[in-house]
Amino acid sequence: MAAPRSPPRARERPGAPAAGNDRVPSWTVVTSQALDTAWRTAKGSVRLAVSFLVATLCCFGRLHLYLGHRLKWWIGYLQRKFKRNLSVEAEVDLLSYCAREWKGDAPRAKLMRKAYEELFWRRHIKCVRQVKRDNYDALRSVLFQIFSQGLSFPSWMKEKDIVKLPEKLLFSQGCNWIQQYSFGPEKYTGSNVFGKLRKCVELLKTQWTNFSGIKDYHKRGSMCNILFSDAILEYKLYEALKFIMLYQVTEVYEQMKMKKVIPTLFRLLFSRETSADPLSFMMNHLNSVGDTCGLEQIDMFILGYALEVKIKVFRLFKFSSRDFEVCYPEEPLRDWPQISLLTENDRHYHIPVF
Repeated sequence: MAAPRSPPRARERPGAPAAGNDRVPSWTVVTSQALDTAWRTAKGSVRLAVSFLVATLCCFGRLHLYLGHRLKWWIGYLQRKFKRNLSVEAEVDLLSYCAREWKGDAPRAKLMRKAYEELFWRRHIKCVRQVKRDNYDALRSVLFQIFSQGLSFPSWMKEKDIVKLPEKLLFSQGCNWIQQYSFGPEKYTGSNVFGKLRKCVELLKTQWTNFSGIKDYHKRGSMCNILFSDAILEYKLYEALKFIMLYQVTEVYEQMKMKKVIPTLFRLLFSRETSADPLSFMMNHLNSVGDTCGLEQIDMFILGYALEVKIKVFRLFKFSSRDFEVCYPEEPLRDWPQISLLTENDRHYHIPVF
């Protein structure tokens, strides 16, 4: 007997969702739609924020470059400014300086090169310190070496209070003409000239005392670098030196009137029409120093005499002549300390370093 057939299965429709999963597609669609809506809403803000961030970074980059350029410019400016104010520069090799300054085959250039080679090989001068070129450079060159070497006061300064010398000239010696004293380019005159001179001389005394009391050479050098980069203090020191020269001329002139023996250099000074007495010396020569001219040779003699130093000058333009090496004064009265200068034209001076 045939077995009974099972009833036919209902044909399954493909793709029909299983029971319990009918909500999954709806949640996916809702989530996708929500995210899409949120993105469309936030897309503008995000793009704006990104654009703002990029613009900010670009601005910061440009600002960084600008500040970098400005900082570099200011550093260069300050370095140039400091270098200009440093009136006595650092040591440089003598022959290198000569090669840089005197090129070519001109007769003067050849003469200068021979003179510098003479200093280097036979006078044992290996370096040079360049001195600022102005109408104070002779005074600057001398005073720098006095301070850097720690030289002591001249003997006559130890016996007198040099701060009181301006008033002494007026009240003790009746030199009321000193009111016409001119402070270099300032051309200052008037009744207050004594107070101004007193401040200059007091500064010279203080600085000289400080430097002469320092035993360490390197410390004196550091202090010189500071002092000789201050144009205002320098100016006062050089005017004090000018006054010291004037005071010595006045003192020797009084001795001459009393028929006392005076040094030869002062007889030569008073024999000139333009410096027959202290007043004419001041008006015709000293007042112009620092303004329109520097020290003349006769002035160098007076400076060495007043400061009691032997100033040896190598006059390079006089190479191969008896005037190549000169001393101011020629015959020091005592065993005075010696300082050295070199000049290419008797107007501007530099400092040789042995």
